[in-house]
Amino acid sequence: MRKVVALGAAAAAMLMSGLLAGCASGGLDRDRPDEFAVARQPSLIIPPDFALVPPTPGAARVQSVTGAQAQTLEALFGSAPRSASEAAVVQSAGGATADPGIRSSAGDPGTNVVDKGQTTRDIIAAPEGDGQDARANAPK
Repeated sequence: MRKVVALGAAAAAMLMSGLLAGCASGGLDRDRPDEFAVARQPSLIIPPDFALVPPTPGAARVQSVTGAQAQTLEALFGSAPRSASEAAVVQSAGGATADPGIRSSAGDPGTNVVDKGQTTRDIIAAPEGDGQDARANAPK
């Protein structure tokens, strides 16, 4: 029994010395280049075409609109053709009488909004369910 314990202790000692030897810098001491000295940093210069001017209001854009950009702009803001189902939904929602500039005025600070109060916010924020265990507290 003592021989087994002694052999186990010796094997553990050899294993630990082998593991610790891997941490020593004896075998892995190589001459490495300095990563900051590899490339020389160029000096800062002002580009020769630094005479940029700000755009004038109302002037045409310098960049040309690509085909994909034109298609995107047409779909968002233009008169892109609607599918039959989309046209039916717009028609049933009263799309013919809608104000075309409503998106511009919806976020305007001058737009009048009505505060419905905490009760309406509670109703909207209530979880969905069948309402069997719903309770209401009427204000007095």
